[in-house]
Amino acid sequence: MSERRPQIAVVVFPGSNDDRDAAWALHALGADPVLVWHGEQELPDVAGVILPGGFSYGDYLRCGAIARFAPAMEAVGRFAADGGPVLGICNGFQILCEAGLLPGVLRPNRSLEFICRDTRVRVERADTKLTSRCTVGQTLSIPVKHGEGSWYAHDELYAELIALDQIVLRYEDNPNGSMHDVAGVCSREGNVLGLMPHPEHAVDPLLGPADGAFVIASLVDAAREREQALV
Repeated sequence: MSERRPQIAVVVFPGSNDDRDAAWALHALGADPVLVWHGEQELPDVAGVILPGGFSYGDYLRCGAIARFAPAMEAVGRFAADGGPVLGICNGFQILCEAGLLPGVLRPNRSLEFICRDTRVRVERADTKLTSRCTVGQTLSIPVKHGEGSWYAHDELYAELIALDQIVLRYEDNPNGSMHDVAGVCSREGNVLGLMPHPEHAVDPLLGPADGAFVIASLVDAAREREQALV
């Protein structure tokens, strides 16, 4: 008997352009993606959520600053508060920070230029729901493509995040000036993860490094476990 494929929502905002890529990656790694329009006030019966990359609302004001007010984000907040696994990729990470679901802010790259290339990130935590397929110290090759990806937190907040072990990924070749090389952070509970690199673009080995599968497959595992727990 084949293993049940969990359903995972991919929230689509005006300007999202990696929603179909995220859906493809989910399907390739054993899940059934469900595209959810940003105007929906409730999520369908899903066991995981991805906020994809792109340029929601044209990145006006600040990246993610308008998308945080989308009706779907209230539903995402409730889902996260209930322990559901939520993955924010690039613009999705920015939206999660703007919505207060993750700490810190994403600022313009140090170079003030858009960057698009493979980068190396080191796994700092492998015990979260979104990194369970990884090992601590593992290096993943995953592409970035952003203009505002420099993560920042004031010193007091950063010290708190270190104490609570919320730094999940760090760059080994910092491409954007992110504070302390931070590439990804999680919520206190560990069920919400945001990262600037694009794991959905590093799943098919025919196209290059497939290290992003470690992250996407971890989400699929978490969603499957959630479905089983709720049966």
